[in-house]
Amino acid sequence: MDLVERLRAAGCVYAEDEAVLLVEAAEGDGAELERLVRERVAGRPLEHLLGWAELDGLRVVVADGVFVPRRRTLLLVELADRLAPEGGTVVDLCCGSGALLAALVSRRPDLDGHAADLDPDAVACARVNLAHLGPDRVHEGDLFDVLPHHLRGRVDVLMVNAPYVPSDEIDQMPSEARDHERRLSLDGGGDGLDVHRRVAADATTWLAPGGLYVVEVAPMQVDAMTAVMAAAGLEPAVAEDPDLEATAVIGRARG
Repeated sequence: MDLVERLRAAGCVYAEDEAVLLVEAAEGDGAELERLVRERVAGRPLEHLLGWAELDGLRVVVADGVFVPRRRTLLLVELADRLAPEGGTVVDLCCGSGALLAALVSRRPDLDGHAADLDPDAVACARVNLAHLGPDRVHEGDLFDVLPHHLRGRVDVLMVNAPYVPSDEIDQMPSEARDHERRLSLDGGGDGLDVHRRVAADATTWLAPGGLYVVEVAPMQVDAMTAVMAAAGLEPAVAEDPDLEATAVIGRARG
């Protein structure tokens, strides 16, 4: 059975494309190629095998266990790209590998960006992917607690791809995510919005007047998330992109 057939038999939808990438990663080493194929067939995410993921035309570093950026999350990048003022300040909370901020500043090099995440392995990846922004732009710790104090009241766009899968639905996720990405990057609590409530509660302290909090949610969470935004003093709106199969809720700070 050839490489493509092995991948296809294992359920890899894009077997031909994956075969090319695995051959490239093996760099002519037959034993290394066989190891990569065996691990892929066993269910290890392609991105973790390659050490990178593609988002918006960029290759971003992702290590084992680190959340792999999804194409649908580009909606947050597109919203920030469109809505951030010239020279504005953007913060990527729950940044994972830093892929969203990397994609945004690639489109908008005028923006001043910061990122934060609780997972030290994700932070290590983000520091590589965002090294071009300069030192001290990626912060390790819990949400706003680790952001520089000078950002208070000055954030024009707050991008948050926080975990939003309800705890009792984690077991229904594809095994690539469920078994290979850390639960803290997936589990959003009882209704999936636990982290979002924490962010919303403090968002107005950090947002500039008229600043925006943009967050990805599942379609069935829109009503609950708009209520969370409103309760936090933000003016909510909903954005959808059928091509990306993505839904986001936007909260605008008053002023």
